Amino acid sequence: MTNNTENLYKSLSDGEKLIRKMFIEQSIKVKSYDVDYMQIVNNTVYVKWFEDLRTAILDRYFPLEEMMKENNTPILSETYVKYHRPITLKNKPVGKAWIEELNKSKWSARFEIVENHVLYCEGRQAGYFYNMEKKRPVRFPKEFIEFYNSL
Repeated sequence: MTNNTENLYKSLSDGEKLIRKMFIEQSIKVKSYDVDYMQIVNNTVYVKWFEDLRTAILDRYFPLEEMMKENNTPILSETYVKYHRPITLKNKPVGKAWIEELNKSKWSARFEIVENHVLYCEGRQAGYFYNMEKKRPVRFPKEFIEFYNSL
């Protein structure tokens, strides 16, 4: 994974072939406090939705409680968001997320916020598997990497 934000993001419309490992999908309820004075969802809310989706992936595939037994946790190093259309209180968006890349200690996740097959927002996050005692990135468990690679 590169530190260059331009390389971190690649539009889905570029025709790249997507492999959606650890894919999850869930409805998103737009709340009144999510919208700003223009009555559209504030840009920062999308990042919160990304976090909710990433947490759902962890809950399903690698619960935080398991990681914490070894004082490990995923940490975020980059977030990139591309807004396509505004969402209002009337919308009923669906969040989609998957792990795009996973290696020894680094990961990247991909996100889409859609409604009726219309893309409203997409993004990526990148980060590391981090040990809180050592205060540095550590390797994912071998079994977890093997599981990911088998998908």
